Formats: sequence, C-alpha cells, structure tokens
Amino acid sequence: MRIGLYPGTFDPVTLGHIDIIERALALVDRLVIGVAINRDKGPLFSLEERVGMLQAECAPITARLGGEIVVHPFENLLIDCARDVGAGVIVRGLRAVADFEYEFQMVGMNRALDASVETVFLMADARRQAIASKLVKEIARLGGDVSKFVTPAVAERLSARLSRQAAP
Repeated sequence: MRIGLYPGTFDPVTLGHIDIIERALALVDRLVIGVAINRDKGPLFSLEERVGMLQAECAPITARLGGEIVVHPFENLLIDCARDVGAGVIVRGLRAVADFEYEFQMVGMNRALDASVETVFLMADARRQAIASKLVKEIARLGGDVSKFVTPAVAERLSARLSRQAAP
C-alpha cells in the first residue's frame, strides 16, 4: 500500500490545500493529512477545529474520487510523523519560487534523517497559487470576501470565529 503524508497547519484549510489533497490522492492509496501542532504560529483555530474542518472537507473528496484520507495531528518531527503513519512519501504543495527555497532545505534535512522517505512536490493550480491561509485570515479579519479562497463551510467558520474575537 502506498501511503503519502501531506503535512501543514491548515489554519484554515483553503481551496489550494484541497487542490493538492485531490491530486495527491491520485498518487497514493492512503493519504494522511498531518495537522501540525505549531504553537509558535499561534493558530486561529484549535487543533480539534482544524482536524474537524479537514475531515468535513475530505469526506466529499473520498466519496467522489475514492481512496482513503486520514487526518492525523502531530507535534513531532515531520520525518518521525512519516515513520509513525508508514508514509513512504511526503507531499508538499508549491505556490511560488520562494516556497521552493524553503522546501529544498527541508528535503535535504529530511533525507539526512531518513533517506527512505521521498518528497514529492505538486505545483498549485494556477488559479490557486496566490492562496495562503495567512492571507485568507487577514482578508477575513478586515471584512473581505474569502469565498474565492475557501469553501462555504470554512468561510462560515472564519466569520463566526472572527465575530467572536471582535465582540467585547
């Protein structure tokens, strides 16, 4: 069984993430979405909320495309997470050249830690290349329309969260 790991913070999950998930699912039998517990980033959504959003967004994908998607929180090294879930490949999405520089370094470090785990890069669809969770949150905070960047369910969650934060 080919198992792939697609890691990220997914705060929140965007249409860019969903694009990569759908395309990665075609490459593996099981896609594990590793939801990073990254306290340094100060996520807007809790780990449980991010896991729940991903599970909800991935259910229609597996119904439509088949395959298996598992959402798996992790706080250890990425390479250790890959070992924990039995992944032979780490899937990373690239939006721009700037992403490649960082990812190139990560691949080198991961290969030094465990050369048996490959990394595969998937370029974001041209319509999704500018989407970044950080920018989506900023647009939503300033009252902008995020419907081009996230699903309606995620847009609703963003709006509700930011409304609660703004309330006195």
